[in-house]
Amino acid sequence: MHPAPPVYSVILPVFNERDNVGPLIEEIREALQPLDQPWEVLAVDDCSRDDSVEVLRAMQATHPELRILRHRRNCGQSAAFASGLSQARGEVVITLDSDRQNDPADLPRMIALLKPGIAAVLGVRKRREDSGVRRLSSRLANGYRDWLTGVQVRDAGCFLRVMRREALRELPVFNGLHRFVATLLSYQGYAFVELEVNHRARVAGRSNYGIGNRLWRGIRDCFAMRWYRARAIPGNRLHPEECPGV
Repeated sequence: MHPAPPVYSVILPVFNERDNVGPLIEEIREALQPLDQPWEVLAVDDCSRDDSVEVLRAMQATHPELRILRHRRNCGQSAAFASGLSQARGEVVITLDSDRQNDPADLPRMIALLKPGIAAVLGVRKRREDSGVRRLSSRLANGYRDWLTGVQVRDAGCFLRVMRREALRELPVFNGLHRFVATLLSYQGYAFVELEVNHRARVAGRSNYGIGNRLWRGIRDCFAMRWYRARAIPGNRLHPEECPGV
C-alpha cells in the first residue's frame, strides 16, 4: 500500500547552510507532527559550496519525509522556490528560510488561519534580529513597493508563508518572485492575511543576501508589477460548479 500523499509541502531553499538544515528539519517535524497529517520537506540545494547536500542525504535515513532537489547551477532563492513548487505534492505549500531565523513553531498558528477563501497566510517579523541598516532598508523598500504596486504587504521580505498550492499554479517565474508572491496573488484575485511571527538571530553561517544585490533590482521589479497588474488574468476564474475538481 502506498503512503498517503502529503497535505503539507515544506520548501526549503538551501545555500551553504550545513550547520542549520539539520536542526531546522527537526524543528519542522516538531511543529507539524502534532497536526496528524502527512507532510514532506523539499530541500532545494542551490549549488551549495559546503557539504549541505551530504548533511541532507545523511538525514534521509531517519527522515523519510525529506526529499532533496539540486540545481545544476546557482540560480537564487526565487528559483529554488519555483523548483520546489514544481515538485510539491501537498495541498498546502509552506516556505521558510533555511538559516533558522524563521521559527517553525509559528506554523500551526499560520495553518489555522488558512480558512476557506484565504489563499495565503504571510509572516510579519516582529522584533527583527537584524542590523539597524537592514531593518531600515527593509522598511523603506516595503513602503516603496506598496506605493508603486498598490498592494499593502507589511513584510514582503519574510519568507515564512503558508499558501494553497492551487493558488500558486499560475505565478510567473522570475528572479525576485519570492518578494512579490502576495502582490501577484492579489492581482489574480486571491485574498491573503498576515500574522506576526517570531524572528530569531542567525546562529550559524552567514547571510547570502544583502542590500546591494537586491535594491536596484527590486525597484525595477516594482515597475514590472505595475505592468502585470494592468494585464493580470484572474487565477480563480473557473466556476466550481462546472469544474468541481478545480
